[in-house]
Amino acid sequence: MNLLEVQHLVVEFPGRRGTLRALDDISLSIAPGEILGVVGESGAGKSLTGASIIGLLEPPGRIASGQILLEGQRIDNLPQDRMRHIRGRRIGAIFQDPLTSLNPLYTVGRQLVETIRAHLPVDAAEARRRAIGLLQDTGIPAAAERIDHYPHQFSGGMRQRVVIALALAAEPKLIVADEPTTALDVSIQAQIIQLLKRICRERGAAVLLITHDMGVIAETCDRVAVMYAGRIAEIGPVHEVINQPAHPYTMGLMASIPDMTIERERLNQIDGAMPRLNAIPPGCAYNPRCPRAFERCRQQRPDLLPAGATQAACWLQDATAGVVA
Repeated sequence: MNLLEVQHLVVEFPGRRGTLRALDDISLSIAPGEILGVVGESGAGKSLTGASIIGLLEPPGRIASGQILLEGQRIDNLPQDRMRHIRGRRIGAIFQDPLTSLNPLYTVGRQLVETIRAHLPVDAAEARRRAIGLLQDTGIPAAAERIDHYPHQFSGGMRQRVVIALALAAEPKLIVADEPTTALDVSIQAQIIQLLKRICRERGAAVLLITHDMGVIAETCDRVAVMYAGRIAEIGPVHEVINQPAHPYTMGLMASIPDMTIERERLNQIDGAMPRLNAIPPGCAYNPRCPRAFERCRQQRPDLLPAGATQAACWLQDATAGVVA
């Protein structure tokens, strides 16, 4: 059984000028021990998908339809007090900026101990012992001493390790990691990636990794979902999606990555920009930017269709692609 299942999720933001649909029919699943990457441009809906799973949608945002299942239990319709027990205990979160994720007025030890005691039936001494162990597991040297330090006394990479320790404090089954390596230099990125992979391998936890970096996806993930304008454009095994992309948007993302073996005066780019929520075109949302779009793309929205080892929401994958119904 899958650890997480998101089924036909729709997230809307009602306003005075109408309702904006930010996520439109998102379906994905994650198995125990698996790392699923979610990638796309800014505004694609990556972080909103993570927030919906964690139960941290900001009002007036709401889940209009669909459902989210954690170990077979529906969690998207739970009241906030029950969701608060799931968040932290069964779902951990790693956010992009570790400095804003930690309380600057409390030592990292106090934050870890309070989190552990909020979710696990242990006393203060046992919670502190576990907190030191978590800091050691995440690679922080002299953890028994540094546990009493404040967040500003840690480097950026070390703060991110503290945030990961905080996410693991209650031994959750699922970790939602929202761009956990964006603010870090390349060498620290590699260490955090290895740490996430080790967590999955040793603890059997699953990770939803949100990022805009295809290099991080290639190094870390088992599968990847490519998002565009609140929809999934392509999903499948990471090496298949990277090496044989089926959706023109995925092809554009891969072509925009610099190739160190080829000399070029200009980098490839995808012309245009992500559409605003109040101006998503009919048919395939990518069609105004797509060099391979044809009439059906402008009239009908494609569902995810089989595309070899992956699935792509593209009429190019349909045997009757040239026929307008």
